[in-house]
Amino acid sequence: MEPGSMVSAVRSRRVLCGTEIGPALVVIREGKVHSILPGSSGSTGDDAGCEVLDVGDSLVMPGIVDCHVHVNEPGRSSWEGFWTATRAAAAGGVTTIVDMPLNSIPPTTTLDNLQDKMEAASGKCFVDTAFWGGVIPGNQLELKPMIQAGVAGFKCFLIHSGVEEFPHVTDKDLHTAMEQLQGTGSVLLFHAERDVPLLSEEDADPKDYSTFLNSRPDVMELEAIRTVTDLCLHYQVRCHIVHLSSAQPLELIQAARQAGAPLTVETTHHYLSLSAEHIPAGATQFKCCPPIRGAANQEKLWSALKDGHIDMVVSDHSPCTPDLKRLDTGDFTQAWGGISSLQFGLSLFWTSASKRGFTLPDVARFLCQSTARLCRLDNQKGSLVPGHDADLVIWDPEKEFELKEASIHHKHKLTPYMGLRLRGEVCATIVRGRLVYKRGSFSPLPLGKHLLLPQGKESLT
Repeated sequence: MEPGSMVSAVRSRRVLCGTEIGPALVVIREGKVHSILPGSSGSTGDDAGCEVLDVGDSLVMPGIVDCHVHVNEPGRSSWEGFWTATRAAAAGGVTTIVDMPLNSIPPTTTLDNLQDKMEAASGKCFVDTAFWGGVIPGNQLELKPMIQAGVAGFKCFLIHSGVEEFPHVTDKDLHTAMEQLQGTGSVLLFHAERDVPLLSEEDADPKDYSTFLNSRPDVMELEAIRTVTDLCLHYQVRCHIVHLSSAQPLELIQAARQAGAPLTVETTHHYLSLSAEHIPAGATQFKCCPPIRGAANQEKLWSALKDGHIDMVVSDHSPCTPDLKRLDTGDFTQAWGGISSLQFGLSLFWTSASKRGFTLPDVARFLCQSTARLCRLDNQKGSLVPGHDADLVIWDPEKEFELKEASIHHKHKLTPYMGLRLRGEVCATIVRGRLVYKRGSFSPLPLGKHLLLPQGKESLT
């Protein structure tokens, strides 16, 4: 069966349904999961009335929903674009991405800009794509029209975003935005760092990773999250902390949740896979904001994930052109902060998680179900159940591979994971019953759709 084909059924000796793994036949009709027939005997193609894609012992599970992806088109498609980003997603078993509102020009902060974004994405997406809107100073009257048009929710910064077109908000802006979002069911995402007074280190070497790390200490996240929890409790608007890097605010987050705050939190593959102690001098491909912290902090993040205090894991795929990484000078203070990992999130997560006692159902929970729930796509994405979209990743959790440049489908091949040996290789990806990726090959045409949620009700355009 070639990429681009419509798949009628998938059979495997390992199908993940809920928390159970066993032999089953997944029957697909009109792009939806029609039924899941357990057992290997008796579940033949003839019984199901369809041609079967038999994947043997490969694991079949829901396609990954990566709800934190910077595609950067329109305006900065030299950094990344929908064609390359969504091919990389498909190659990594990601069947849905949610595009962040900044780093594109214009940013997704008005209804008109949302239309520009969707036009730029049209005909270029190999996987299904939803869109976050943005909250910036003065755009509060654009929020409800964007909700009506179908954004998954909104993102704001409490510190300089890195690009001039997406300014950070003040406390006053936040109160205004929260008033607009009350009662809508929408969610506000926070880049949770705040500027705090720091002692300057005039003699610090800009090539030394510790120089950058010391410039973004844990207290910046702690103070920002203090603001978020207060707002969340006061307005009872759903709030979400993106890319938590520091374990220090976890206690604050838990207290707010216990007090009734509708608050969720994500961390990323790089915070769970990389540690400050192993970042070489001048290796600016490791720079991101908030920064990668130490190994002891990383283990606390893993513990929080296991205990349910962190809800999901995402890529925060944030590429740029190689020159902006300043590899020639190795200057961490001047390099763009962002890591490319959209294609390898499943393998990165499983490589580390499997060593810490996490199970395959945990993978689906953190990378599929919780992420779909955040952006209100959980009635069609993120779970392998009848009636949901037939979005599947077929992969080999035991297979190891070395990450090489030739296998990368992002626009730029710069990544801190180059040369790593990872566990868990994606064999094929199915989006709404269509085979979009199979062992290095893609469907001839992009088959993804835009996912819009007008007035909180999912629909496709």
